[in-house]
Amino acid sequence: MKNFPVIILLLATTFVFAQDHSKFIRGPFERPQDVTIRCLECHDVSNEIMNSRHWLWMGDKIESGKYEGQQLGKKNIINNFCIAVASNEPRCTSCHIGYGWEDESFDFTKADNIDCLVCHDQTGNYKKEPTAAGMPAKNVDLLASAKSVGTPNRQNCGSCHFDGGGGAGVKHGDLDDSLYDPSPDIDVHMGGLGFTCEDCHSKGDHNILGSSHASMASGTHNLSCENCHKGEVHEKEILNRHLKTVACETCHIPQFAKVEPTKTWWDWSKAGEEREKSLDENGKETYSKMKGEFIWEKNVTPVYSWYNGSADLHLIGDAVDSKIVKLNKTNGDISDQNAKIYPFKVMKGKQPFDPVNKYLIVPHLFGKEGYWKTYDWVNASKIGMEKVGLEFSGEVEFIETEMYWPLNHMVAPADEAVKCIECHGVKEGKRLDLKSLGYSEDPMKTGGRFKSGIIK
Repeated sequence: MKNFPVIILLLATTFVFAQDHSKFIRGPFERPQDVTIRCLECHDVSNEIMNSRHWLWMGDKIESGKYEGQQLGKKNIINNFCIAVASNEPRCTSCHIGYGWEDESFDFTKADNIDCLVCHDQTGNYKKEPTAAGMPAKNVDLLASAKSVGTPNRQNCGSCHFDGGGGAGVKHGDLDDSLYDPSPDIDVHMGGLGFTCEDCHSKGDHNILGSSHASMASGTHNLSCENCHKGEVHEKEILNRHLKTVACETCHIPQFAKVEPTKTWWDWSKAGEEREKSLDENGKETYSKMKGEFIWEKNVTPVYSWYNGSADLHLIGDAVDSKIVKLNKTNGDISDQNAKIYPFKVMKGKQPFDPVNKYLIVPHLFGKEGYWKTYDWVNASKIGMEKVGLEFSGEVEFIETEMYWPLNHMVAPADEAVKCIECHGVKEGKRLDLKSLGYSEDPMKTGGRFKSGIIK
């Protein structure tokens, strides 16, 4: 890449070393909120944080289109992992940047409940209790953590994002524990150039950039490789011509889940059965009484789809009118000049469904009356649906779902990028399904969508 020297120079000249806070901080601290109060005495950023997607778990208010006037995000959408936050807050919110989000009564305007330490602790010992609504573990030394604070590093971000969905690599596939200290072969930016998450995702404040499902719905806060790699970045002009149609990630992330396997199938319909523990060839659990049946994959080839930076989401309460429910749908096609071919992990599974009301069920999983304690789908569904204000028929069936997850990490070194022959000029085993992408034949013959007149 022609731009790497420029990037390195830019990072070297803009990197700011965090000040040593140990001489400013005095304890003891009885509550984690007391640390926050001390932080905010000098750093007046509470409004900035409390309007961020990390705090609200919702994106910007959508100004037009299908979701006009709505805010969407992790707080109120549905997925095919642990399904939904509602009624399960104390477990889900262990990865919230706040303290005490136990239920819908949580006060998002109370600055004392911001968790500064989860992002800024540098001791490496700060941990949140997995089932305590974002509160730190009881053995955390609050004073030591407060004195250590500095610029966020991979450990801070990775403690939630690398283990999304309940474990390393479960949810994303291109984010797992191998990125704490990767080799260049795993990720050329983090392993080869020493990038931290902030180098790409920070714009200098607490509104972190990146393609969460909230930003996919609103089409905002998106990041692009071209933020750094501008213009004609390849030596060969034919590769530069691809940039109008093919995203950088499509060629430069040929596989994901390179070290840690990622979950690609989750069947909730099998939960509750008494079975012996079973592991796959990578040592991953393939069945859990609490959660059902799983398939894990390693060194996975992405699925490719047109994407213009926005997506439609299947929302809680939306009618189900197909045998497979698409929980999100990337917007764009071959005739959309703003769309490019991007790589995705596609997560598939089966999850609870109300066959009478024809919508997906939000089950109450965590807690004394949750499914993980009672193994009673009917009662768990009744409680969960009450929480989201929807009727429940009393009947539970299971339906197949799929969800697209963008791939942006685990960028390979240049010499490991996808080769021309993998997409063009072969009859069998093509990486891209060109017909499903809208091409009548190989664009190497027709000159692509611009030259052939598909886009005027």
